[in-house]
Amino acid sequence: MLHDIDTGKAGPFGEAMEEAVRNCVHCGFCLAVCPTYAELGQELDTPRGRIVLMKEVLEGGLEIEEALPHLDACLGCLACESACPSGVNYRNLISPFRALAEDQCSRPLGEKVRRRLVSWVLPHPDRFRTAARMAGLIKPLAGVLPRSMRSMMDLLPSPLPVEQKLQERYEAQGEHRATVALLAGCAQQVVDPDINAATIDVLTRSGVEVLVPRDQTCCGALSWHVGDHRAAREFARRNIEAFPEVDAVITNAAGCGSGMHEYPLILRGTEDEERAAELAARVVDVSVFLEQLGGPGEIPDRGEEVTIAYHDACHLSNGQGVRSEPRRLLGRIPGVKVVELRGAHLCCGSAGTYNIDQPEVAASLGEQKARAIMESGARVVASGNIGCLTQVKMHLGKLDVSIRVRHTVQVLRDAMDGI
Repeated sequence: MLHDIDTGKAGPFGEAMEEAVRNCVHCGFCLAVCPTYAELGQELDTPRGRIVLMKEVLEGGLEIEEALPHLDACLGCLACESACPSGVNYRNLISPFRALAEDQCSRPLGEKVRRRLVSWVLPHPDRFRTAARMAGLIKPLAGVLPRSMRSMMDLLPSPLPVEQKLQERYEAQGEHRATVALLAGCAQQVVDPDINAATIDVLTRSGVEVLVPRDQTCCGALSWHVGDHRAAREFARRNIEAFPEVDAVITNAAGCGSGMHEYPLILRGTEDEERAAELAARVVDVSVFLEQLGGPGEIPDRGEEVTIAYHDACHLSNGQGVRSEPRRLLGRIPGVKVVELRGAHLCCGSAGTYNIDQPEVAASLGEQKARAIMESGARVVASGNIGCLTQVKMHLGKLDVSIRVRHTVQVLRDAMDGI
């Protein structure tokens, strides 16, 4: 796309943003896979429409406030990247643009307070746990609260799982095959700490030593995707210092893994850019790592057939290109049949803080995903992202459907235990 962008004014992100705009040929292949276009039906709520808006703002011909409603509505699911024949790196445009916009735009006071509160709470497990407990106390009054607050409360499990303290080191069982470091995550430790327990269990039983660095922080993806570049940069720097030289840095949340892969962009133009690239190169999703090992340890045959639906987390399938590995792992379980979902490419509507920021669209997408899971005939639905799991579980519950919602490693751990 032709443009008149002065890359120097966009700082260290300028070249990456300019390249994304230039590579877009306005073909429209992205429209068919964009969830917000399906929901809102407007050209400006498509990837190519948003690219035009961002181009015009960067050129100086459009005020940021005019573009923001359409850019805020973007899930950041990156389905457009997978569909784009021109190879547009949309992620190199939308997140940097949001970072630039937050420094320049004017938002209503209530929105500013909500965004700051979420940024202060969610990335910190102790704060989030305390907030979740307080939310549980006022849940009976949810009907009089704003829609965004009700949506947040609906996502919280009741009762809240018991906190699980992680050790700094877990020994490999049997022959030592590798040493990895685990990103423990932030919200996941509060909402479903068993995912980390299952990850450690499956890895150690597969001959992998697991380290859990004490000084690690939130990956920074939540901050980065809402334009809080300062916080994202600080999280990235702290994790660069915290994670040691190991065979791999394991993530078990799609958004976290995708976020860590963006560290070189987040820290572009700083003295930490090279170290960011080195860390990002070692980051790998747990499903990929297990497949590279040749699969987990021995799985007994329970003599039972089970149909499992697999839901592609957007930042695993689109963000990291991981699609076949989780399916192959689930297919290794004796008696398991893995089925696909209708509209599998469409986002479930979770997308970090999207339930809070855009509750109507998030709710519609979540219900559609839940109904697709119901139609699959599966007894279990598996995925690789805490946001997706929480969203799907909530909407299946609203439809009064008793389908188990599990992380891929939880399914594997249970199968290895003969459950």
